[in-house]
Amino acid sequence: MHRPFVKTILSLCLASAILAAAPLQAQDATTPAAAVSDAGYREPVAILKDIVDAPRPPSLSLSPRRDWAVVSDTPALPPISVVAQPELKLGGMRIHPRYFSASRFSFNRSFELLNVATGQKVKIDGLPQDLNIAALAWSPDQSRVAFTHVSPAEGSNQLWIVDVATRRARQISGVALNSVADQGFEWLPNSRQLLVTLRVSNEVRMPKAGVPTGPVIQQSEQGAGVRQLRTYQDLLTNEEDASLLEYYLTTQLAVVDADTGAQRKLGSAQMYDAISVSPDGRYILTQVLRRPFSYAVPAGAFPRRIVVMDLQGKTVQQIADLPLVEGLPSGNDAVREGVRSVSWRSDAPATLVWAEATDGGDPARQVEVRDVVKMQAAPFNASAREIARLQSRYAGVLWSGPDLALISEFWWKTREQKQWRIAPDRADVKPAIVYQGSSEDSYKSPGAVVTQANAAGKRVIQLSTDGQSIYRIGAGASPEGDRPFLDRQLLKDLSTTRLFRSQAPRYESPVALLDADARQLLVSRESQQEPANIFVVATGNGEATAKPVRQLTSNKNPLPQLSNISKELIRYRRTDGVELSGNLYLPPGFTPGKDKPLPVLMWAYPAEFKSAAAASQVKGSPYRFNSISYWGPLPFLARGYAVLDNPTFPIVGEGKAEPNDTYIKQLVDDAQAAVEELVRRGVGDRNRMAIGGHSYGAFMTANLLAHSRLFKGGIARSGAYNRTLTPFGFQAEERNYWDAKDVYREMSPFNFAENIKDNLLMIHGIDDNNSGTFPIQSERMFAAVKGLGGNVRLVMLPNESHAYRARESILHMLAEEDAWLDRYVKNAKP
Repeated sequence: MHRPFVKTILSLCLASAILAAAPLQAQDATTPAAAVSDAGYREPVAILKDIVDAPRPPSLSLSPRRDWAVVSDTPALPPISVVAQPELKLGGMRIHPRYFSASRFSFNRSFELLNVATGQKVKIDGLPQDLNIAALAWSPDQSRVAFTHVSPAEGSNQLWIVDVATRRARQISGVALNSVADQGFEWLPNSRQLLVTLRVSNEVRMPKAGVPTGPVIQQSEQGAGVRQLRTYQDLLTNEEDASLLEYYLTTQLAVVDADTGAQRKLGSAQMYDAISVSPDGRYILTQVLRRPFSYAVPAGAFPRRIVVMDLQGKTVQQIADLPLVEGLPSGNDAVREGVRSVSWRSDAPATLVWAEATDGGDPARQVEVRDVVKMQAAPFNASAREIARLQSRYAGVLWSGPDLALISEFWWKTREQKQWRIAPDRADVKPAIVYQGSSEDSYKSPGAVVTQANAAGKRVIQLSTDGQSIYRIGAGASPEGDRPFLDRQLLKDLSTTRLFRSQAPRYESPVALLDADARQLLVSRESQQEPANIFVVATGNGEATAKPVRQLTSNKNPLPQLSNISKELIRYRRTDGVELSGNLYLPPGFTPGKDKPLPVLMWAYPAEFKSAAAASQVKGSPYRFNSISYWGPLPFLARGYAVLDNPTFPIVGEGKAEPNDTYIKQLVDDAQAAVEELVRRGVGDRNRMAIGGHSYGAFMTANLLAHSRLFKGGIARSGAYNRTLTPFGFQAEERNYWDAKDVYREMSPFNFAENIKDNLLMIHGIDDNNSGTFPIQSERMFAAVKGLGGNVRLVMLPNESHAYRARESILHMLAEEDAWLDRYVKNAKP
C-alpha cells in the first residue's frame, strides 16, 4: 500500500472520529475548564497548562574520574511545527532526512562544567548560539568533551569539541555527520582523535510520488517451521523504500584529529549499522548491513557481515556473515543462530567476545548447554576459545582482568538468572556461581555491580584499593518500599558489608563512587517535599553514619502551588491472598473520614509473574518527591481527584500455568481490591471511579470496562485491543494465536465491545511506532463500541508516535482527559 493512500485513509478515519464525537465541556464550580471544541488543538485549564510548561531538572554527565560533570538543561517540549518536520519511516527506523540523523525533536540546550570537589559551575565560551545537543561524550583522559550539534539554520549535523582546560568550545569544520544508526562519533583511546561516520552526500532524498512500477511481492516456502513474526511498525514496503534506507544508512568512516580537524577516510562507504573501537585503538569492530532486505522484519534482522578492520580501513578478519532472519522460533528465549552479541573485551587490548546458541536458538529443544561464550584475540589468526558454557541465554559480561570477569545468564521461561565468576585467561579455573535467583524476586536482588571507565574509556568492574572486593548498587526493594543501597562484596567468600542504605524520611539513591574504597559517594537525595538533588555523601563506617558533605545541584520544586499534596504507599490484599500496593495521592486539604469521598483516577500497568510471592512484593517508595508529570495521572490532583498511581495489577501463573490463562479474572480482582481499599479508607467515592493507562495499560482499561462495572470512565492511550492482530505474541505472552486461541480471544476487549456500558476515551498517535499498537487498533475498537451504541471518543494525534512529543499534543491530551473525567466521573450521576 502506497503512503499517500495510507495518509488518505488515516485522514478519513480522523475526520469520522471527530464528526462522531459530541463536544465536551468540563464543569467545575471553582475553576472553569477551557472551552472544548472539536476544531484544532485545545489547551486545558491554567493549572494543567502550568504542569506541562514547568521547568525540568537538568541532566548530568560525569567525567571518567568522576571529579567533573557536564550540566545540561532539559529542554521544554517542542512545538508541533518541529515535530511535524519530514520524517522517513524505513526498516523499523525513523530518520530525519535533513540532518542525516535518527529522528528526534528534543535537544539539550545548555552546557556547563560542574566541579564535583567544589560544587562550582564553569561556563564555556564559544558555544553555538542556538545550541541543540543530540549526543555527548567525554574523552577517556577527560581533557575534552565531544558533542553533536544539530543546526536548524544550516540543516547540518555538526561535531563540536570542548577543551576542559581552556573552557572553550569549537566546531570541527568540514565534518558532516551521519548519525542515523548511532551517535556519529566515538573517541579513540588516545583522547586526541575520534572515529566518525560521515554522510556521503548532502542531497536530501524523499519518496517520489509517481506511477507504481509493479506489485510488491513476498513469498514463503514450507519447511522453515513455526517462526515468531511479531507485528513491527515502519517496515519497508517497496524497492523505493529499500533504496532510501540504503542511501541514508551508507556512511564513510573517518578518523578526525580533535586539535587540527584533519580527516583521514577509512576504506569505502558502506551501510555501517554499528562500529566500536578496540581498547588499544588499533582495530574497529563493524557490522555492515547488506541485501536482501525484508518487508517482514526491521533492519536489525537484515543480513550483515561482522568485520574487524584496522585504522587504515583494511579488513583484518571477518567474524561472521549472518543471513536474513525473518522470525525466530517460538518463545521469549529464542535467539538467532550463529554469532550474536559481539563486543570488545574492555580490559584487554583487542579481544572479541560473543555468544553462540547450541540449540539452534530454539528453546523447545532439550539440550544441556544452551549458549557457549567464545573469545578471540588479535591478530585473530587463532581459533576462538570457549570461556563459558551456559544452561540458559547469555546476558552479558563485566570485565576486570585475567583472573576476574562476571558473566550473566537468564532464562525467561523460569525467570531464573545466574551470575558466574570466571578467570577469562585461565582455563584451569572453574567457573563459580556468584548469584542465582529469580528476576522477579526484588527483595533478594543483590544489586548491579559498579563499574568505572578505564584508561581506554571502556567500562570495567570497580575494585577496592586492595583488589579484594567489588561493589553493588541496588534498588533495595523491601516490605516498607524501596531503600537503595551500596554494598561492598568480598570476592573470596561473597560476604557483603552494607556501606549505605536510604533512610526515611528521604529517598537516597547512590549514583557513583568517588574513590576506590567508597568513602565518598554521589547520591541523589529527595523527599516528598524536596525534589531530587545530587549530594556528595561520606559513608563512614556504615549506613547510620552516612552524611552529606556538600550539595552539587539546587533543583527547586517546579510547581510550588502543588506542594501540599499528600502521598502514602498503601498495601492491601486481593481475594486470593496476593498482596497488592500502590501510591495514594490526595489533593491539598483533604482529610479522609472527615471530608466527603473524592472522585478517583487510577493509573496502572499489569505485570506477569510466575510466583504469587514475587507478585506480592511492594514496589516504589513513600519518600520520593511528589513530582507532577504531565504524562501520568498526577495532574488531576489539581482538579480535585484522589489518585492511585501504579497500583500493582499482577497476573500470576505458577508452575506450568501461564499468567494469561486467567488474565481477565485476575485483572478484575486486582481492580476490585483497589476500589474496595479506597472506599474502606474513606478516600474514594465508589460511584465516581475512573481507570486509565498507556499502551498495555490502555489494553487493561478497555478490558476492565468490558468485564466489570467498577468504573464510570476510562482513559485508554495508544493501546491494542484485538489480539488476533498481534498473533505471534504480545507483552510477555510466548504462545502464538494458533497455540492459544481461547487466550487471545478472551483477552481481546474488542470481542466484548458490546459489554462496554461505561465511558471510554481513547487517544492514539497517528504515527505510533510501537510493535503491536498500530493506530488501527484504536480505530477498530472505536468503531466497534460506537456501532454497538456505547459512549466512546477517539482522539488521533497527528505526527505523534507511541509517546507524544509536541507541546500542543500534550496540552490537547490533558484537555481531553480533563473534560472526559469532569463530565463522566466527577459529575457522574449515581
